[in-house]
Amino acid sequence: MTIKAIILDLDGTLLNSEKNISPKTKATLIDAQQKGIKLVLASGRPTTGMIQHAEELEMAKHHGLLVSYNGAKVIDCQTMAELYSRGLTVSEGKAVLEHLKQFDVKVMIDKGNYMYVNNVFADHLMYRGTEINIIEYEARGGNFLLCEQADLAESLDHELSKILTAADSDYLAENHKKMMAPFEQTLNAMFTADFYFEFTAKNVDKAQALATVLQPMGIEPAEMMAVGDGHNDRSMLEYAGFSIAMENAVQELKDIATHVTLSNDDDGIAHILNELL
Repeated sequence: MTIKAIILDLDGTLLNSEKNISPKTKATLIDAQQKGIKLVLASGRPTTGMIQHAEELEMAKHHGLLVSYNGAKVIDCQTMAELYSRGLTVSEGKAVLEHLKQFDVKVMIDKGNYMYVNNVFADHLMYRGTEINIIEYEARGGNFLLCEQADLAESLDHELSKILTAADSDYLAENHKKMMAPFEQTLNAMFTADFYFEFTAKNVDKAQALATVLQPMGIEPAEMMAVGDGHNDRSMLEYAGFSIAMENAVQELKDIATHVTLSNDDDGIAHILNELL
């Protein structure tokens, strides 16, 4: 069995419930890189929210890659060069932001070191009976400073890697089709958790980013192992020759995976790598 690249989702996959990489998983992934396997982290997170984990895994030493914003950007960890980028144009971003005004969702966009929202104090939503400060969570996770804009659509002057919305899961389940309806043929829209629904440019997903960057490096899909847990991981699991779903993954992912490993709290990545490699 030849595996030249390991592609990992972050939340729910590489990271445990405490948002940490376990010592066993860390050691296994560093060892794999030392043996010549390229490590790729692929997440819906912004690039700034992934760098600390790349540093912990010593990815800069081995030209590891970061696929951020669900495939809108690819970064070389060693040089920090941008290898691929596909974002929403200003006009596309404005149209989505204007349309979202009629929905009871918290909208978040970023530029540079800042995350922009309408109201930094309108930050809570309920998830499974627990109140979550979602704006603080996203700002801290992405290492962003917060900035308010009364009208995000009017003030937009830059390309967006994605537009993130958050709301109570029942509300999104009921309204997401209306949110995406005007853009169904022109943009991508997807759940990245049942309380997150986000917009990216057309044809942006993790598989497209992998195909654009890894195949020119001589790494074919049959030589890739992709591991994930969520709906936004489906494209990369379908693309890679070895597709691994975590035990805590959504059933949709388990149904298409070639293997199901242990959960993110039970060193599922280390377990499947030791089994297959």
